[in-house]
Amino acid sequence: MVKERYIYPAIFDYADDGISVEFPDLPGCITCGDTEEEALHMAKEALALHLYGMEQEGMAIPEPSKISQIKAEPNQAIVLIEVWMPPFRDRMEEKAVKKTLTIPKWLNDMAEERKVNFSQVLQAALKEYLGLEGRHRQ
Repeated sequence: MVKERYIYPAIFDYADDGISVEFPDLPGCITCGDTEEEALHMAKEALALHLYGMEQEGMAIPEPSKISQIKAEPNQAIVLIEVWMPPFRDRMEEKAVKKTLTIPKWLNDMAEERKVNFSQVLQAALKEYLGLEGRHRQ
């Protein structure tokens, strides 16, 4: 089930060269930071991105473990990380993607001569073609 807000425990592992962060319930969701503030920021980004990917793939999102079930080592701390997904999903949906396309050389030359913004023209043409004029996104 897709939720608006997720809260997962993360293990902050303190070492001389920084703080590594992992989520016991989400294998592969790992990040790091030089400071606690940076590690916290990176943990939120990593968690949101990981969960977004799971949502997009239709994967089951596991329930978070209770903090009391997680055993921390002396150089570790358990930190609850919260992500609010709606703005993150919007940001990901608006993310630009690179497309490779082919047009005749004469058309390319003419467009470059007139300093055409290819991305802008293609977006406008696609919106018109798809009947989405005036819409930001579908």
